[in-house]
Formats: sequence, structure tokens, C-alpha cells
Amino acid sequence: MKICDVSNILDAEVLCGGKYLNNEVTHAFGSDLMSDVLAFVKGKAILLTGLTNQQVVRTAEMADLSAIVFVRGKRPEEEIVRLACENEIVLLSTRDTMYTASGKLYGKGLEGVRIDT
Repeated sequence: MKICDVSNILDAEVLCGGKYLNNEVTHAFGSDLMSDVLAFVKGKAILLTGLTNQQVVRTAEMADLSAIVFVRGKRPEEEIVRLACENEIVLLSTRDTMYTASGKLYGKGLEGVRIDT
């Protein structure tokens, strides 16, 4: 699925990285625990989160994520937006809750990250 499709499905505002909206993502992961993101998610994925701090972007950078979707209408400070732009990470903001956003994306065929235990 393209990031622009994610944006359309979630009726999300593009905060950063508009030129990367045609990039493909294969999975989504919803979490506010960045340790879980680092443990389970790698590349070509999007992160859905309610956190808007610098650690979210740093985590996305380390895990090579394509985009971050801020849920519940959250918006990061301009410094965070600049950091994401520098790292070519798309930032989106949706009014949906994490549960609703995840369900919408899953319903349109975007799979969750598989966690093997």
C-alpha cells in the first residue's frame, strides 16, 4: 500500500514528507512503547502512535520506518517535524484513535507486524 493511500484512508493531514507519499509500506504497527517498536518492526512499515516526542522520530529512524501516523489529532512540535523531514520520514496526523485507525488500515489490506514468539 502506498503512504498516500494510508493518508486517504485515515483522512490524515500530511505534516511532513509529501514527496514520499508514493512510497510503499507493507505493514503497520500501533504502539506508544518505543522499545516494542525497536524489538518488532523493521523497514517499509508505518507506526501509529499517540506520542509526539523526539524519541518517536529517533525510533523510526533506527527501525528504518517509512512513516509515523499520530492518532487522536496529535501534532508534534515544529522541531520534531523538522527532524522527521531531515530523515525522510513522512508524518501524518489523523483524528482517529489508534484502534480505529488500525482497523481501517487492516480492513483495506495493510497487515500488522507479525510477532513470532
